[in-house]
Amino acid sequence: MASRTQGKQPMLRKATRQPAPAVLAVESGARLTPVANGAAVSYHRHPLANQHANARLAHCEESVKGRFDAIIPALQAIAGLHLGEGFSAQAQAIAQAQLGYRLPERILNDAWISGVDMKALYAYCAFQALKLATEQFANDLRQQVEAVQDTRNFFLDCGFHAVDISPCADGRLKGLMRYILRLPLTSFTRRKAYAGALFDVETDVRHWMATELRRFREGVPTTVDAGTRYLKIAVYHTSSSSPCHEGCAAHGSNDHQAVAAALDRLNQFRQAIENSFCCGASTDILLIGVDTDTDAIRVHIPDGAGEPSPQRFVDNKVLFHATLGLSADQAGLAVHEAVEAAVNQHGWGTGKGAPHDGMRRLVTNLLINNLSQMDYVMDLHNGQYADIGHAERYISVGDGFEEVQIRNVAYYAHLHTLEEGVADMDVGIKIFKGLNVKHGLPVPVAIHYRYDARVPGSRERTVAKAQRVAAAIRNRYAALVEQGLLLCHLSVQDTPTGSPVEVVEDVA
Repeated sequence: MASRTQGKQPMLRKATRQPAPAVLAVESGARLTPVANGAAVSYHRHPLANQHANARLAHCEESVKGRFDAIIPALQAIAGLHLGEGFSAQAQAIAQAQLGYRLPERILNDAWISGVDMKALYAYCAFQALKLATEQFANDLRQQVEAVQDTRNFFLDCGFHAVDISPCADGRLKGLMRYILRLPLTSFTRRKAYAGALFDVETDVRHWMATELRRFREGVPTTVDAGTRYLKIAVYHTSSSSPCHEGCAAHGSNDHQAVAAALDRLNQFRQAIENSFCCGASTDILLIGVDTDTDAIRVHIPDGAGEPSPQRFVDNKVLFHATLGLSADQAGLAVHEAVEAAVNQHGWGTGKGAPHDGMRRLVTNLLINNLSQMDYVMDLHNGQYADIGHAERYISVGDGFEEVQIRNVAYYAHLHTLEEGVADMDVGIKIFKGLNVKHGLPVPVAIHYRYDARVPGSRERTVAKAQRVAAAIRNRYAALVEQGLLLCHLSVQDTPTGSPVEVVEDVA
C-alpha cells in the first residue's frame, strides 16, 4: 500500500491544459491556491499524502496524455503543407518532431491523388500513443516488484486471498487502481469494467470457482483451511459539481440508482456462490463510490453480517478537509476514528455489528491511499478536474490494456461477443459521437484480447475472436465505417501483466 510518510519533493503542476493561476509555494510544504476574488491563500499539503508517489504519477500522466494531446496540433501542421513534391518528407519531419514517430508512408504518398486521409492518420496516431503508453506502464510495472509483494501481503494479512474489482466502464475511472486507490497491478487483483458497474455475475462466479480450485489443488495463495476470504468490490461513480448530467450515463446520472444497482449485483454474486456452494464458501463484498470531479472515494462499510449499506459510509472528501491541519499521526487516527464512527452509527445506516478486523484495516488503508490522490488533484487541478465530463481518446474493447491506468484516456467495453456487450458499446459510441464524430474525427476502437501461451492454440483462437468482434462492430456501426469515422486496431497479448502487445491488424 502507499507509504504514509510525507515526502519533501515538490509536485509538478500541469500547465499545458490548465494554466496555474498562482505560483506554488513549496519552501515550507505549502501551496498557494486561488480563491473567489483571484487572490491566493496559503494551503498546506495533506499530512498523509505521499508526495514522491504523486510526483511520479504526475510525470506519468503528463507524458501519456501529452502524446494524445499532441496529435491534433501535429496533424493540423501537416494539413497546412502543400501537397506537392517533398510533402511526404516534410510531413514525416513534423511527425517525428512533434509526435516522436513516423506516419504510414502509403497514406502520405497517396495524398496528391485526393488529399491526405486525416481520419486514418488520426486513428493511427491514437493507436501509436496507446502503444507507447502501454510500453511505458509495462516498464513502470517492472519497477514495482516490491510494492506488488507488499500489497499482496497486506491483502493476505487482512484475510483476503483474492480481490476482484468491477468499476464502471466510464473512462473517468480508468485510473482507479493506479491513481485513485493507489494499488499496483498484480495477479492477486482482478479488474474488469462494465457500464454502470453492472458486472456479469455468472462470469465472476466462474472466476471465483477457478480461484478456489487453485487453492484446493495448489494451496495458492492460501490453503483452503486458512480461513481467508474472496473479496468482490463494485465501484460506482458520481459528479459532485454536476450530479444530474455528469454522473453515470448507464444510470441516467441518477446517483441513487447507481448505488442501488451496484449493491444489488454484489448481493447477487454472493448469493449465487452461497446457493451453489453453501455458506461455508466465504466471500466478502465491498461497495465504493468515486466522485470523478475530485477522485474522492466514498466507502460503504459492511456490517458484521457482511452487508454494505447505501447510508453507512465514510466520505473521504469530508475527511480530507477535516484532517488538513493535523499532524500525520493525528490525521491517521482521525481516519481510523471515522471508520469506527461509521461502523457504530445509528439510524438508517445501522448495521448488525462490526465487520471483521481485516475489512476495517482494508477500508482504513484505502481511505489513506486516496488522500494522496485527492492531494494530487488539489495540486495539479486546483481540487477539481477541468474535464469533469467525458474526454476519452479511444474505445477499448475486449480484455483491455490493463497496464494503462490513466483517467479519461479510454472508454472500456468488456465483451467476448458484440451481442453480450452491445449496451456497453452503444454507450461508448454515443460518447464518441459527441467527442469526435461531430468534429469530423473518427472513433478509434482498440480491440484487444489476452491469450494463454501455455494452452495449445490459444493465440490462434484469440486472434480469430478479435477478428470476429471487429467484423461485428463494423457491421453494427456500418454508417460510421463507410464515412471513415470508425477505425479498428486489433491486438493480442499473453496473459502475464506487462507482456508485449502483438498487433494483428492496424489502420494503415
